Amino acid sequence: SEGQVWLGQGPRCRSRCWQTCQTRRTLGNSGPAATDIPGGVVERAEQVAQIKLLMSRLDAGMNVDAGGFRRNPTNVYADPDLAEREWQTFFRGHPHLVGLTGDLPEPGSFLTCEHLPTPVLATRDDGGRFRAFVNACRHRGVVVEERDRGEARRFTCPFHHWTYDTEGTLVGLPNPEHFGNPDPSCLGLIELPAVEDAGLLWVHPDPDGAIDLDEQLGHDLRAELASWHLDELSYLGWDDYDVACNWKLAMDTFGETYHFPALHSQTLNLGFHGNVQCYDTHGRNHRMLLCKRDIDGLRDLPEDDWEITTAALPVYWLFPNVQLMPFAEGLHLVRAYPDPRDPGRHVSRITWYLRPEPAADTETRKALEMISQRFGEIIRDEDYVVSASQQRTASAGVLDHVVFGRNEPALHHYHETYRRMLGMDPLPLLDELGFVPEIS
Repeated sequence: SEGQVWLGQGPRCRSRCWQTCQTRRTLGNSGPAATDIPGGVVERAEQVAQIKLLMSRLDAGMNVDAGGFRRNPTNVYADPDLAEREWQTFFRGHPHLVGLTGDLPEPGSFLTCEHLPTPVLATRDDGGRFRAFVNACRHRGVVVEERDRGEARRFTCPFHHWTYDTEGTLVGLPNPEHFGNPDPSCLGLIELPAVEDAGLLWVHPDPDGAIDLDEQLGHDLRAELASWHLDELSYLGWDDYDVACNWKLAMDTFGETYHFPALHSQTLNLGFHGNVQCYDTHGRNHRMLLCKRDIDGLRDLPEDDWEITTAALPVYWLFPNVQLMPFAEGLHLVRAYPDPRDPGRHVSRITWYLRPEPAADTETRKALEMISQRFGEIIRDEDYVVSASQQRTASAGVLDHVVFGRNEPALHHYHETYRRMLGMDPLPLLDELGFVPEIS
């Protein structure tokens, strides 16, 4: 049905995810299930508890409560000085997720990223190690690899044909005796800090930077992400959306489902219960569970048959600019990158991945590719159209502030985290805003 087209709900796949294994229903393996992950065990009881919480909120007509209101200044979306501070602190001075293990499936695989302050070339070297480099020739600074991704054992600068291998070593240059016989060991690509962890590829844009995932994600969130076995996913496709709105407005649209019955009345709202969610913070990150309408069918099933991916779509915000959405058959990854020249513009890159079983079946793969593209189109044609509208009013400077409601805790958390990381004063939490008429 149309209501299932963007939910990642196609043929069931036999792949492990979050607190349990999708094979429990297919193979009839009853009894408690847990996932063995480094550093601990994530219990199935947490999955059942979250589903029960969603059901109770549906029954009571309630939603998660942020505890009050916040007024967010609109200049945070339009101030060029603040945008520059964000660019330097969040994007130059912080590790970034550049992809998944499936983006570099074999030695010789590579990908590039042009949306960070440093152009990045990421490779899988001949020994299978994930590495990252400044994508710039050491001779005259020309970008060495212009393609988005592919396979290559050598990377050749188009200017003078200086050539590097997957370990960044300079392995060839024309007429070295004429150039002056340089020492190749001193002229390799500049290496960047890079970590591959639980299927996630992290790079720091600063060669002198450091990546500490326990500090960045926290032990609990790191363990939960590992339990999704993201290293099993394969790359399906991607799209870029150049949008006339601040990158934080792109993040904001993923922060609540209050808008689903209005903005997405003929799309996402057909498959989700809007304005109902579970919400948990993990330091500067968070996890939301968006309530699917398929949760209604679980009420007639024993708890042993409940699956979190049937009841909900988990949405992980990974500071500062990542929305990671795993589902039974795969994952959607959204990353928003500022335009450093214009605070009212950004690029969103949406990448899609599949688990092994659906990826191996040609018809299923085609169907899920269509579903993924449709999901991206909804973001582009509905959410980001509204975000661009918000940007017009923010740039006009007429509204002093916008309001985050009690049912929008992710928006509170986003912006309090941004402010804290920049050393700005927190926004006060307000008990009331004055009388606001209810609109039916």
